[in-house]
Amino acid sequence: MGDAATFRLDGHVATITYNRPEALNAINGEMRRDLNDAFSRFRDDEEAWVAIVTGSGRSFCAGADLREGAGSTGDFAGTFWEKPTLNSFESGWEIFKPVIAAVNGYCLGYGLTLATWCDFVLASDRAEFGLPEVSLGVPAIVASIRLPQRINWADAMELLLTGERINAERALAMGLVWRVVPHDTLLDEANALAGRLVRGAPLAQRAMKEMAMRTRHMATLEAIRFGETMRHVAGGTLDAAEGRQAAGEHRPPRWTGR
Repeated sequence: MGDAATFRLDGHVATITYNRPEALNAINGEMRRDLNDAFSRFRDDEEAWVAIVTGSGRSFCAGADLREGAGSTGDFAGTFWEKPTLNSFESGWEIFKPVIAAVNGYCLGYGLTLATWCDFVLASDRAEFGLPEVSLGVPAIVASIRLPQRINWADAMELLLTGERINAERALAMGLVWRVVPHDTLLDEANALAGRLVRGAPLAQRAMKEMAMRTRHMATLEAIRFGETMRHVAGGTLDAAEGRQAAGEHRPPRWTGR
């Protein structure tokens, strides 16, 4: 990995950091490659159960770097009409481990799109959110798909169609943000939440997150059929046996993620 985005693993908690503070963590080709490497490592490392995503300096991510934006969307492999550009986590990579966004400042464009893909959005009281694409004459495609699924229609349209920024409290009222915390305690709060999450069985968590994501557009009967298959698979893991044994012995379970 390079230095434009960093990955740190502490126990079972990975911290992925946008790391171009001099550019307000705007994404260029180098950062895109480093971000993809970081999320690939999180996805594939069996010891990484939960991720916190944050930014260095006074910005979470200010969107694409317009001065050197080549490659900021990632490398495109395939034809335009036949293959969608699922080339980054904010575009929709399938990662079913829990992810926390710790939004420490400006959260614009790609940064906001990524936040909408996280399970929990903790915001500093200094954070600002926005989708400036419409002011630049281009559409925010993935945000246009995801925002109306996550928040009220008119609130989504306000962000998409005006390009204006909102503060953390307004984002909280919209449901875009889960909690707003004092700026100086943001990472402490994110790590405390991660600590709560790693006490849960990691494979069961992934099964439930995958269920929640995949079944949003399924009919109920098909969703239940899929879920019972997932239950059968997860029930055969070592963690499931450990959970039953720990409950019988009245002790905390010792998860291994296997």
